[in-house]
Amino acid sequence: MRRFGLLGKNISYSFSEGYFAKKFEELGLLDHSYENFDLQDIREFSSVLAQDYLTGLNVTIPYKQAVIPFLDELDPKAEKIGAVNTIQFSPSGLKGFNTDAYGFQKSLEPYLRPHHKNALILGTGGASKAIRFVLNELGIANTFVSRHKKQNQYTYEELNEQVIKDNQLIINCTPLGTYPDIEDKPKLPYKHIGAGHLLYDLIYNPEKTAFLSKGESQGATICNGLKMLEGQAEKAWEIWNNA
Repeated sequence: MRRFGLLGKNISYSFSEGYFAKKFEELGLLDHSYENFDLQDIREFSSVLAQDYLTGLNVTIPYKQAVIPFLDELDPKAEKIGAVNTIQFSPSGLKGFNTDAYGFQKSLEPYLRPHHKNALILGTGGASKAIRFVLNELGIANTFVSRHKKQNQYTYEELNEQVIKDNQLIINCTPLGTYPDIEDKPKLPYKHIGAGHLLYDLIYNPEKTAFLSKGESQGATICNGLKMLEGQAEKAWEIWNNA
C-alpha cells in the first residue's frame, strides 16, 4: 500500500485528489491512494506522520513555510525559495522540495512576450516565493503587493495608473476568488489594465476567477493555475518515485 495526500487548510476546492486518483487508475496502481489531510493547525501534522503507509505529500496554503521545521532535509531549490510544496518520505527521513516553481514556469512561458519586463506579485505567502524565484530566473523585475506596508513592496492602495501600466504582468498568489467565494478578487484599479497585460491566477477552481474575468474584459491575456497544478504534480510524482 502506498498512500499520498495533500496537506492544507480548508482544501475541499483542490483538484489534486482527483488528479492523482485518475492517474493511479490509468496506471493500474490499485494499491495507491491519495487523500486530503485538512488541518486547522500545522501542529496536527504530527498525527498525520503517525499514520501507516505514507509515501509522499503535497503541501498547500497555508503550510508551505510552516511545514519546514518538521522536515529533516531541504532540496537546495526549496531552501533557496523558502517554501515547500512536496515532501518525499525517504529512508533518511522527510525531505522537502518545491515543484511549484517548475509548474509555474512551464505554464507561464508560452504566454510571455518581450514587453513583459516587470511584474506585480499579489500576496506574500509561500506560493509567492516560488513565483518570485521563477521571475528572477527569467530576468523579469518583480514587486510584491501586500495589504500591509513593507519595504520594497506596494500596498493595494498604492497601485495607481502608472504602477499598473509599468507592470504588464500581474500574478495573483492570494486565495481570493477560490471556490466557493468566487466573487472575491484582489483590490486593483482594473480600469488601468489593457491589451498588453498578462494576468495569471494560481487559482484554477473556478476556471475563470473574478480577477481573470475583470482583466479579460479590459482586453488582457489571462491564464489560470491548472497547467501549473499539473506540472507541479507530475514533478512531485517523479520525486516520490525516486526516494
